[in-house]
Amino acid sequence: MHEGELLVLNGRIADHGPSLGAPEGVEIIEAEGAVLCPGLVDLRAAIGEPGYEYRETIAAAAEAAAAGGITTLAVLPETQPVIDDPALVRFIRARGEETGSLTLLPYAAATRGLAGRELAEYGLLQAAGAVAFTDGARQIASSRIMRLALAYAAGFGARIVQHPEDAGLAQSGAATAGARATWMGLPGIPAAAEAIGVARDIRLAALTGGAVHFAHVSTGEALDLIRAAKEQGLNITCDTAPPYFDLTETAIGDYRTYAKLSPPLRGEADRQAVVAALRDGTVDAIASDHQPRDADDKRLPFADAAPGGAGLATLLAVTLARVQNGDLTLPQALALLTLRPAAWLGIEAGALARGRPADLCLFHPEKSWQVQAGKLPGKAQNTPFDGRALEGVVLGTWKAGRRVFGA
Repeated sequence: MHEGELLVLNGRIADHGPSLGAPEGVEIIEAEGAVLCPGLVDLRAAIGEPGYEYRETIAAAAEAAAAGGITTLAVLPETQPVIDDPALVRFIRARGEETGSLTLLPYAAATRGLAGRELAEYGLLQAAGAVAFTDGARQIASSRIMRLALAYAAGFGARIVQHPEDAGLAQSGAATAGARATWMGLPGIPAAAEAIGVARDIRLAALTGGAVHFAHVSTGEALDLIRAAKEQGLNITCDTAPPYFDLTETAIGDYRTYAKLSPPLRGEADRQAVVAALRDGTVDAIASDHQPRDADDKRLPFADAAPGGAGLATLLAVTLARVQNGDLTLPQALALLTLRPAAWLGIEAGALARGRPADLCLFHPEKSWQVQAGKLPGKAQNTPFDGRALEGVVLGTWKAGRRVFGA
């Protein structure tokens, strides 16, 4: 990290360097001790609108994103109606522009209605602005359909984003199978369900020449398979999310439904494996995996509660915890939140470069705060990090040079 100055003119980065000198009439913002980085590019988030506005609206998601330093958000198709129609892709992109603070990049459904039976119209959806194809939190369970999806998407130079979990093994499960789930009386999901799903899809990617991206990878066994596939030159990428490198299954503690996620939280060995994969480059991006849930979705017995955690406001600070304890360098951590997901999406974001849009995040790496459900920005409050003390406070967020968060 270098001390320096950055000049923004007409919404774009005009120049940067150690000592530029400000042109006359330019507003000067001093931020000694703070870090200026590109606006965060979040590779995976569900939002409630359209159809589940009681959980979250686009406006509320934009508020939470701005407070978290996020300026670009890739949005899952798990809305109602499902994003499997070009008009809905255009609608989501337009609604993002209307916020003035957040670029929304929609994933389109890989199969019609997310039902896993019939492929969606990839060409039309891509032409409308879909960035990739996924059935969101559902695995494309049929090997035949997944093979067709990979081959069809490859024809458009597109990726299939997969929830890497064998659907049959995971069915009705609520926590990672093992001593804790047994002791709590919860139906278990074998950790191996993730590796089994990953192994199948790596083989299908090799068979078809297609590109598959594994979302929220959470186990060492799956990461070993992904690492080996990358070394073989297959078109395989993956992301993970903060709960999988910051929390373990002990967080479900006293049947804490805010910590019920999909995939479920794992043991300490898997958490350490995820950290190692972040460090060695196996993981391509850190995504919030934001899943808004209403209180009524969570105020149920643990086995019946909806999985998912709010993640927009905590994405940066939980990632910075890995820097503070020496697991990652600050440039490594920021690249996983900015440059690398932007490159994956193929968009003009994620870097402080001359001529690029001035999407910026200013944060203080040493200021501390405590996560409190009920007091987070935006509508979704179902954070698995409730009560967690964190360092790293966003001081300001700018979209195309306009301040959208901070004084």
